Amino acid sequence: MRYSAWEVFKNGLTGNKGWKPVWRNPEPKTHYDAIIIGGGGHGLSTAYYLAKNHGITNVAVLERGYLGGGNVGRNTTIVRANYMLNGNSQFYSHSLKLWEGMEQDLNYNTMLSQRGCIMLAHSDGQMDAMARRGNMMHMQGDTDAELMGRDAVKNLLPYLNFDNPRFPIYGGLMHWRGGTARHDAVAWGYARAADMRGVDLIQNCEVKGFRIEHGKVLGVETSRGYIGAGKVGMTVAGRSSQVGEMAGLRLPIESHVLQAFVTEGLKPVIDNVISFGMGHFYISQSDKGGLVFGGDLDMYNSYAQRGNLPMVEHVAEAGMALMPMIGKAKMLRSWGGIMDMSMDGTPIIDKTDIEGFFINCGWCYGGFKAVPGSGDVFAHLMATGNYHKAADMFQLRRFETGHMIDETGNGATPNLH
Repeated sequence: MRYSAWEVFKNGLTGNKGWKPVWRNPEPKTHYDAIIIGGGGHGLSTAYYLAKNHGITNVAVLERGYLGGGNVGRNTTIVRANYMLNGNSQFYSHSLKLWEGMEQDLNYNTMLSQRGCIMLAHSDGQMDAMARRGNMMHMQGDTDAELMGRDAVKNLLPYLNFDNPRFPIYGGLMHWRGGTARHDAVAWGYARAADMRGVDLIQNCEVKGFRIEHGKVLGVETSRGYIGAGKVGMTVAGRSSQVGEMAGLRLPIESHVLQAFVTEGLKPVIDNVISFGMGHFYISQSDKGGLVFGGDLDMYNSYAQRGNLPMVEHVAEAGMALMPMIGKAKMLRSWGGIMDMSMDGTPIIDKTDIEGFFINCGWCYGGFKAVPGSGDVFAHLMATGNYHKAADMFQLRRFETGHMIDETGNGATPNLH
């Protein structure tokens, strides 16, 4: 649905009472060709690409709350593809290309801002690692990677603490095509586009269990009754262990809390996304002026969307070590997302031993930036039964064979047996 400039102006003057819903609110059917559990970014994008790329439109997205109410709306909005290891590098490069065409594809403004992401290096060893990472990006055709020395970084980011005795800045790797996007707009854009292609978006519909007979999934039991399905895909982020357990699966993941923070609105001061190399700290400035930043996991298992004070202190210390000017800003609020952490820090996109049941989980820190790529490759797997070439290394069996994809030791190292 499109509105003219006059309609936008008129609705603004009349208290915005003339807007119409941008997607339907249908009652669930008794049976669908495919059901997607989870109405976040990954679930909505999967449904959209099932309809668009594979012509499967008899699809329902089941969300126990409201669309976009989970991790897709609780993150730091960073979009990037500066990964090094085989598997991750191909996937995130594929996802970034989809990001760059998303607004035209969905006909929706997701506010993608390719302002550049820089990963700082604080030793000769880290500079060598950044050079390797940049070379891997070039191998994927992502030629925007630029290895910058100390002087080049200082010219670009003069407000950083270059002479910190413990963490001097040697240089960094700039990923010029990286940046940020508006997280809720991404969810709304995919929701509207999926709805327009016939997908049913069913909110306030909690999955309570699965109906499985003779090793095949037949449908799901929900708070709104039983719904049959030819295929079922699970994209429930931090709730993956709980939902998987309903189907008899024990997945190699744990749920942890990851906090994020925002300050008061300030005049433009930080043009890029900046990652500290000697502590898990990353920061950017939103279009509203707030400094948005985050750090490491709270390091305990939880399903709560809130964090603890020691991690607030840790993140604040890292920010002050990197850019002392941040101490002048007032922190307004913090929030937490539930991260489903895999053992190697890399996602799982695979079939299961249950015929017709597919899983998409274990996104760790990479969930938001993966939204379009995840939906595309998961839809491909569900529709064709074949692994997409950009994600064929994300199979569950790697944990049996030992072929881990541990990018930087970011896995939760869960105590699983």
